[in-house]
Amino acid sequence: MTDQTNPDDVAAVKHCEQTCQKLRAELAKVIIGQDTVIEQVLVAICARGHALLEGVPGLAKTLLVSSLAEAMHLSFKRVQFTPDLMPSDVTGTDIIQENVQSGAREYRFLPGPLFANLILADEINRTPPKTQAAMLEAMQERQITTGGTVHKLPSPFFVLATQNPLEQEGTYPLPEAQLDRFLLYIKLDYPSATEEWDIARRITTGQSGTIQPVLSSDDIHSMQQLVTRVPVSDQVLGYAHALVRATRPGAKEAPEFVNRWLSWGAGPRGVLTLVTCAKARAILHGRYHATVGDVQAVLKPALRHRIAGNYAAQAANMGNEQLLNMLLEAVPADRKYEKP
Repeated sequence: MTDQTNPDDVAAVKHCEQTCQKLRAELAKVIIGQDTVIEQVLVAICARGHALLEGVPGLAKTLLVSSLAEAMHLSFKRVQFTPDLMPSDVTGTDIIQENVQSGAREYRFLPGPLFANLILADEINRTPPKTQAAMLEAMQERQITTGGTVHKLPSPFFVLATQNPLEQEGTYPLPEAQLDRFLLYIKLDYPSATEEWDIARRITTGQSGTIQPVLSSDDIHSMQQLVTRVPVSDQVLGYAHALVRATRPGAKEAPEFVNRWLSWGAGPRGVLTLVTCAKARAILHGRYHATVGDVQAVLKPALRHRIAGNYAAQAANMGNEQLLNMLLEAVPADRKYEKP
């Protein structure tokens, strides 16, 4: 890899690191813990992608997203997905309105809640596939089409969706095609004992702070453009490439446990996600280059929804988390990687 260092970009990376530290400090006023989750959400935003957050009720998923919108000074809309939600309820609809001057009746588009910078799609797995599919164009193309007219969505545009792993009866699991539209699949765990103590102390005494905006839309655009300019060595690219190819049953690179326990592995979007998110994580940490460690840090949220265990894996109680741990052990990071 040739030297691609740009002094202006190096300075921009340092500025990005300082800005993200301020952002974390603002979020810490209302969110205790969840440092890894916050980092992964910021990685998704810097990489211009959407994220799916999964966790049991009460882990502050909604509070995290709304606080993030405040700290980034973005327009924010929350959509509670329910079984009776229709596609037009989220995208918007055409209404007939009388023209005051001419008296003629004409159609006017009434925008839905998707027309905001940051969308919280709460419990997205509780709405039917028809409404879930209405999100696909918005997430992928950042536009919606109604009545034959294309309406561009605001920029930046992010969807942070949540789903509850409990009470799966009566829900509509997201199809693989839509899961793949999410750049990262982030799992939230219970807080530590100390964090839970601090949560109880702060919330019950009304000590939560007020979030001040530290970012603007222009700052976010600059960070996203900076990510595309961060160089990646052949070693880092090769490692991400090897990890993804090793997830595919029947491939010559696949370890024995993959052939035994996986139905299918990650597609080319998996490599793109690993590399782009590794670059985004690098600038959050003030580095103008991605490392193998960055790839390892984003591996699980990047691939946990892009691989599928088979019946043998279910019988052996082998979940995607264990399989990805085994993948990290099976693919050496210190091997010399080159273009095939």
